[in-house]
Amino acid sequence: MTSTDSSNRRRILVTSALPYANGHIHLGHLVEYIQTDVWVRYQKMRGNDCLYVCADDTHGTPIMLRAQREGISPEELVEQMHKDHVDDFKGFYVEFDNYFSTNSEENRLLSEEVYLKNREAGHIAQETVRQAFCEHDAMFLPDRYIRGTCPSCGAEDQYGDSCEVCSATYAPVDLKDAGCALCGKPPVERESEHYFFKLGDFEEFLKKWTRSGTLQDEMANKLDEWLNAGLKNWDISRDGPYFGFEIPDAPGKYFYVWLDAPIGYMASTMALCKRTDRDFDTYWRNESESEVYHFIGKDILYFHTLFWPAMLKGAGFRTPTAVFAHGFLTVNGQKMSKSRGTFINARTYLKHLDPEYIRYYYASKLTSRVDDIDLSMEDFTLRVNSDLVGKVVNLASRTAGFINKRFQGNLSEQYPDDENLHEDFVITGEEIAGYYESRDYAKAMFTIMRLADRANQFVENNAPWTLAKDPEKTERLQDVCTITLNLFRILVTYLTPVLPTLSDKVAAFMNEETLSWDAVSTPYSGRSINKFKHMMQRVDPKKVAAMIEDSKESTPPSPAPQAATGKGSKKKDKQRNDTDDIAEEIGIDDFFKVDLRVARIKEASHVEGADKLLQLTLDLGKYGERTVFAGIKSSYSPEDLVGRMTVCVANLAPRKMKFGNSEGMVLAAGSGGKELFILSPDSGANPGMRIK
Repeated sequence: MTSTDSSNRRRILVTSALPYANGHIHLGHLVEYIQTDVWVRYQKMRGNDCLYVCADDTHGTPIMLRAQREGISPEELVEQMHKDHVDDFKGFYVEFDNYFSTNSEENRLLSEEVYLKNREAGHIAQETVRQAFCEHDAMFLPDRYIRGTCPSCGAEDQYGDSCEVCSATYAPVDLKDAGCALCGKPPVERESEHYFFKLGDFEEFLKKWTRSGTLQDEMANKLDEWLNAGLKNWDISRDGPYFGFEIPDAPGKYFYVWLDAPIGYMASTMALCKRTDRDFDTYWRNESESEVYHFIGKDILYFHTLFWPAMLKGAGFRTPTAVFAHGFLTVNGQKMSKSRGTFINARTYLKHLDPEYIRYYYASKLTSRVDDIDLSMEDFTLRVNSDLVGKVVNLASRTAGFINKRFQGNLSEQYPDDENLHEDFVITGEEIAGYYESRDYAKAMFTIMRLADRANQFVENNAPWTLAKDPEKTERLQDVCTITLNLFRILVTYLTPVLPTLSDKVAAFMNEETLSWDAVSTPYSGRSINKFKHMMQRVDPKKVAAMIEDSKESTPPSPAPQAATGKGSKKKDKQRNDTDDIAEEIGIDDFFKVDLRVARIKEASHVEGADKLLQLTLDLGKYGERTVFAGIKSSYSPEDLVGRMTVCVANLAPRKMKFGNSEGMVLAAGSGGKELFILSPDSGANPGMRIK
C-alpha cells in the first residue's frame, strides 16, 4: 500500500529496458514505456519518492554496422538516435527523471567496477575459444559480422549468434555457409582468449532469489528450466573492432554489450544523483533504504533475472526488489508487419492520432501477468470513443454549460445529497489504487468505467436538460450539475496516471493546479469553475486508416494463406497443399465430425533433429493431456507458448512420427515462415471447452 504520510513514504527507483540505439521507437516498444510511466505517475500521485531512469543501449556490432553503412561514426549515430528517442518518448508523455546513454563515463566506471570486483572474488575465468576470423579483413568477426544459414531451421541470411526465424541461439562457428558481413568471404577458425563470468557460482543464490517474490510466477517457472539444467559460464568479452568499453588489463578485448547495458540503469541513476544532490549508494548499495524495480519484455528475461542479479551480487551491489515482465504486442491479431502497415513507428502514430488514445488502450489491456496484448484497430477506435469521450468527457460537456450560463460558473453553495455516489466513488478509489500498485491496469480501467456508467446513469435519471426548462427546478439543476462535475473530477483523478494531459485540462477547468488523489474525498462546492473547453476528440477511423497507409512498406506479394496446420501431416498431402486454391468441397456432416476443443499449452520444447517442429503438451481439462507435434517453430520459441490458450482438433487419430506419436492437431493460420499464428480463443475460455 502507498501513503502520503511522510513516515511511510517509499523511496523507489524504476527502470524500463534500454532501447537499442539502432532504430526508432515503435508501438511495440511503447507497451513497456507506457506501462512503466503509468506505474511511476501513480506512485508520485500517492506521495512516494519515485524516480524513473532509463538510457539508450548504444554498444555492440549492429551499431558499428549501421554507422559504417551511413558513413558516420558510431558516436554520431547514437547521439542522433538519442535525440530521436527523447522526442518520441516526450510525444507519448513518457516522463523520465533521467534519460541517459550507456556510452558515458559513468557507465564505463561502473562497468569496470562490477567486472573488477567479480574478478577479485574469483568469478571471472579465462578460456581459449575458437571463433571466426576473416583473413581478407584481418579481424575476428563479432557475431553480427557473420551471416549464413541457421543450423537449426535452415533459414538463410541469419546472424552469427541467433536466428530471426526460429529464435535458435548458437555459436558463430555452427552457422552453415557462413560469410563475412563485410566482404562475403568464408571465415576461418582461429583461437582467441576470452573472459567468462562464472554464472554457476551463483546457482544456489539464484534459485532462492528467483523464488523470493521478485518475479511473476510464470517467469520463475521458466527460470527453473535453466536453473535445473545447470548454469554455464557466460562469455562477457568480444575481440576488437567493437564499439564498447575496453576490458581493464586486456588490450583489444571489449565488454560484450549485455554486460554494460544493464549497468546503464546504475549509470543513469548516478548521473541523476549528481544533478539533484542525491546519494547513489542509497539506491544501489543498500536494500533497506530503497526499492528498485525493472520493467522488461519477456524476451530478455534471461539477462535480467540470471546474469544481472548474479553480477550485482558478485560485485557487492544490491539486487532488484522485483523484475516485472510483459508480453509482446500484436496488431489486429498478427505480428507487426511493414507490408500490412501495422509496424507503426512512434512518430508516424503522432502524425495522425492523440497519444493519450494509445496510453488508455494499452492500460485497458495490461495486467500483472506476462500476457501478449493485441492492438485491434477497430476495438481501439470503439473503446476510446465509448469510454473516454462517451462516458468520461461527456459528463462535463453535458453539464458544465448549465453552470457557466445559468449560475455564472458557480457550483452549489453546499454539496447536495447524491445518494452516496461521491462516497462510493471515493471508497472505490482504494480498490483502483490496489490495481495500479499491482500493475493490473485492465482492472483499474474496468472499475473506473463502471463508475463512469453510474455517473452517466445519474445524469440520465435527472435529465438536466429537462430541469433547465422548469424555472421552479433551477436549484435542482445546479445541484445535479454540481454532483456530476464532482464525479467527473474523481474519475479523471483516477485516470491521471494514464491520461496526464486530460488531467491537466480538467484541473485548469476546475480551478486547480493539479488533480490530487487525496483531495477527492472532499467534494467541491461553493466555488467557481472555468468555462468548459473541448478536451478530447473522437478517434476518426479515417485517421487510423491514414496512419496504417503511412506505415506500409512496399514488399513482394505474400503467398496464399496457409491452412490450419497441425502435425503429422506431410507437405505433399493432396488435401493440404498450401499452393492449391480452396480444398475439395466437403459437406456439413463432414465438418461436424471435427471436434474442436480449447487447450492450454502446458509444456513446449524443441524437437531434436526437426527443423520446423515444436513438441507441445496440451491440457484439455477433464479430457486429459495430449502430445502434439506442431510445425510452428518458425514463428514461436517454446517459452512464448507455455500458458497460452489455443484450439486443437481433439478427435484426430494419433499419427506415428519419427519423433513420437502426435495425438491431435493445433490450428494455425498464415502465409508460413514467420507469418504463422496459432489460433487463440478469447479470454474466459477454459481447457476442454468445445468450440461450436
